[in-house]
Amino acid sequence: MTGAPFAPWALRGESLVAVYRRRPPGTLPDPIRAAPGPCAIGATRYTDSPVGPYLQFTVAVPARLGARLGWCVVLVVVDRQDARTGASLNWGYPAELGALGWHADEDERELTWVDRGIVVRGRARGPKVPMVLPRRELQHRGDGPVLVPGRMWGLWRLAAVTVDVPPDDPLDALAGRHAGAHVGGVHRVVREARTPIGLLAPLRAPAASADPLLAGGGSRSTPVESRRRHARVGDSRAYSSAG
Repeated sequence: MTGAPFAPWALRGESLVAVYRRRPPGTLPDPIRAAPGPCAIGATRYTDSPVGPYLQFTVAVPARLGARLGWCVVLVVVDRQDARTGASLNWGYPAELGALGWHADEDERELTWVDRGIVVRGRARGPKVPMVLPRRELQHRGDGPVLVPGRMWGLWRLAAVTVDVPPDDPLDALAGRHAGAHVGGVHRVVREARTPIGLLAPLRAPAASADPLLAGGGSRSTPVESRRRHARVGDSRAYSSAG
């Protein structure tokens, strides 16, 4: 895998997280199935990672793989190609490359996905509370379904998070004001993906990918191309404009 280290990854930075009820359109990759519960949005500025600093926008939905419950990450947008490569090949995240911007002003944080005109904005309030959040994600990698264990800890503060989405965008389910938090001093560890029976999958992710951009450097999607691919409701990757 050229340009991105193998898992596990240790990352540091800060993040806005929020939960919302309305599930975005699209289907999950077989054999992962939808589960009841709220969906989640993440807007993150990583200041340290195995590939250097980068920004990330994430959408995850509750899911199950057999009897195992977790989150299925249905959209990941990053602003570094090596971060995209690592996310896709290590863990099967449907990552794409996009133009992202970050703004900080006292207690307010804002991430903008410039290509799509989507803005995530949050203002923290109240005391900081140290908290550890274990996390299990259910993904479909090039070699089949996998479980992705990890954890994130940091200083959590309540935040009102607002997401602005253009009205004609397929991700308009994200729009609105949501309950959330600002997490400062983020320490996140994403472990090696595991097979559904609990044994370690091959620690080295598949050498080949169906997405030619992951093998050859890639380029950002134009807004029109991105919207067209997001509109493919019924495709297992319909949430994402990249495989």
